[in-house]
Amino acid sequence: MKNEKKIGVLMGGLSAERDISLLSGNAILSALREKGYNACSIYVDRDVPQRIIEEGIDVAFIALHGRWGEDGTVQGMLEIMGIPYTGSPVLASALAMNKYMTKKVLNFHKLPTPEFQVLNKGDIAEGKLKKRIKLKFSLVVKPISEGSSVGVSIVEKEEGLADAIEEAGKCTDQIMIEEFIHGSEITVGILNGCPLPVIEIVPKSGLYDYKSKYTKGMTDYILPARLTGEQLFKVQDIALKAYQAIGCHGVARVDMVLDLKGNPYIFEINTIPGMTHTSLLPKAADHAGLSFNILVEEILKSAKLHL
Repeated sequence: MKNEKKIGVLMGGLSAERDISLLSGNAILSALREKGYNACSIYVDRDVPQRIIEEGIDVAFIALHGRWGEDGTVQGMLEIMGIPYTGSPVLASALAMNKYMTKKVLNFHKLPTPEFQVLNKGDIAEGKLKKRIKLKFSLVVKPISEGSSVGVSIVEKEEGLADAIEEAGKCTDQIMIEEFIHGSEITVGILNGCPLPVIEIVPKSGLYDYKSKYTKGMTDYILPARLTGEQLFKVQDIALKAYQAIGCHGVARVDMVLDLKGNPYIFEINTIPGMTHTSLLPKAADHAGLSFNILVEEILKSAKLHL
């Protein structure tokens, strides 16, 4: 074996993104074994502490997406157990998973992000919806804490707002509404503090939702993005500042939109990006000359305890 330490790849979990986590986790597990590491899979459920103890792992490679896996919960458990883990620490994970808190941090650091407000599910039933809306349409409606664009809708007119909030409310009690920025979607991966090449995302449906992300042929990815050298430098710099402001560690991905004038706006920070062979972060790393297996190894090297 290349390394005597035993690595446990945490995958699955309890969130709506379980299936994607399993794809990421199995790809990571294969890569680690191909590189000669002693690695095992740990399928995450409520008894995960017992499974970790039974396997006797020395390092945790977190391949979980969504709540309980990406929000600081598992990270806190690993800190208590004294097991180094990949990715961001507890606080950064919690901040990035909560879109409202992400916005607050970005605003504090004067980093560009679309205007927003937060609503509660109860606002619909109580007839308060019309009075509460302060933003102009079109709007993006999304759960406060969910990933993979689960529960996300674009609403052009007031008539569709209640249904969109109800859909987002299936995931969380609080809902974020955000001004819709017309323009081009881009994403910037960050690996150990270094920005990766920028990817331009062109969903054929007009919305980069769960279906567009995970259905073959529904989205075009342009790499490198069709931006000037100056624009590329600017968005990479903003992405790195967002990564640092949240307190990320190891790997992350910053999703943005460029408006029609070329101004960038951050709308999400992913502390555990998808890690299948066709996911965005591996695509960017490959363009930078890092194979999937090397990318996985570089992420592994960043594993640590933070508290």
